Amino acid sequence: MQFKISTASPKKTTILIINDAAQLSKADALSPNEMSFAVAEIKGGNKLVSINQYGRFIYLCLLPKSNTISTSEGLRRTGCALKDLLQKEKVSSIFISNKSSESHAAYWLAEGIALASYQFLKYFSDGKKKANNLANIEFDKNSISLKEVTQLGIITEAVGIARNLVNEPLNTLGAVALSKEITALGKVAGFKTTVLNKAQITKEKMGGILAVNRGSIDPPTFSIMEHKPLKALNKQPIVLVGKGIVYDTGGVSLKPTANSMDRMKSDMSGAALVSAAMFAIAKMKLPLHIIALVPATDNRPGENAYVPGDVIKMYDGTTVEVLNTDAEGRMVLADALHWAKRYKPELVLDFATLTGAAAAITGSEALIYMGTAEDKIKQSFEKSGANQYERIVQLPLWPEYGDMIKSDIADLKNVGGAYGGAITAGKFLEHFTAYPWLHFDIAGVSFATAKKNYHSVGGTGFGLRMLLDYLMHYGK
Repeated sequence: MQFKISTASPKKTTILIINDAAQLSKADALSPNEMSFAVAEIKGGNKLVSINQYGRFIYLCLLPKSNTISTSEGLRRTGCALKDLLQKEKVSSIFISNKSSESHAAYWLAEGIALASYQFLKYFSDGKKKANNLANIEFDKNSISLKEVTQLGIITEAVGIARNLVNEPLNTLGAVALSKEITALGKVAGFKTTVLNKAQITKEKMGGILAVNRGSIDPPTFSIMEHKPLKALNKQPIVLVGKGIVYDTGGVSLKPTANSMDRMKSDMSGAALVSAAMFAIAKMKLPLHIIALVPATDNRPGENAYVPGDVIKMYDGTTVEVLNTDAEGRMVLADALHWAKRYKPELVLDFATLTGAAAAITGSEALIYMGTAEDKIKQSFEKSGANQYERIVQLPLWPEYGDMIKSDIADLKNVGGAYGGAITAGKFLEHFTAYPWLHFDIAGVSFATAKKNYHSVGGTGFGLRMLLDYLMHYGK
């Protein structure tokens, strides 16, 4: 999708964002009959009015008024509905003019249109026929700033990148291929990338990653991304960590539930999120020193797979009794969290499709988070989550949950009891941290099995806009 500031024209399909019918005037190029029709539709409760001028369309979008969702989210959802109308009429270019009292209305509407326009057509034989017609969104100069246009383009492109990575199947995106995609993103966006191969991971003695990889014929990778501007606002880096399990069978503890493996290519959604975030961070030239880490492998029951009862020595020297090989995400993340200590980070944020327990709490409506970062950081994230309607719910990390992962024969065990699974997973990760840290469990929100608003079926990129919102306001 291309975005730019332009000028109005009687030939352009135009979207007018208004508070009410009183804002309409002759200057909006509506005939008396069209004006009467529009007023009647608006009085009748229609919030999105379509006028066919037989050469172009004019769409009237009323500023949403709701007690349940924010104005910004209402406009994104209006944009989603508008995208369907535009596709039905095979419109390829639109012009947006904001006449409402909300100064950011054009941005949010266009964001909804762009997010809803995402398609993953790579594997369709007739992909070109299925492609959306809309390719260009223009704005009048009073509706949006040039900075916002640039930001909108970068962020929506980044969401598309995250969704693409999640939607790729294992046979085209294993751990090595993922590292190559990350390297390619770095070259395009301008961030530095280093990839450790299996020999280097073995030399480092990353026991968690190597244990999970033992069941696979394919090697693991450990990707390190870095964006370091000359005048960074933060003295020590912010580190992002993304779970990169490119496919999860559960290992020897094979997933027992019917259909439970159907979407397990999405178990690297955390890796996709932080990689796409680095793309946006570098493209927007955020004045922050940021490092991202992606430990990647698939989890299979073949080869010399690790099994329940094994004791694994982790990268930091901790011994872990494995009771369930399907609790593999925390094993690879633990090694990455220990690696992060070398940077003496200001803040570490990990994103992972870690537990079904988290998904059971919030479903697809919010993600779960917990951690040791100070309250003002948590409050900032909750504000960013609300801004982007990627809401977050905090769970406690009380010491009692740590008792649930104590092992009889090792330092830790990799699962707790039957209850509190999302929290005990977080307590396991906390053991490997020694810095301000937040853990985001995106298991319930990373993949959509049905179209919902501006999320199509497949990878959602949920949490990415929240993270970028937080980083863009960092220190302010």
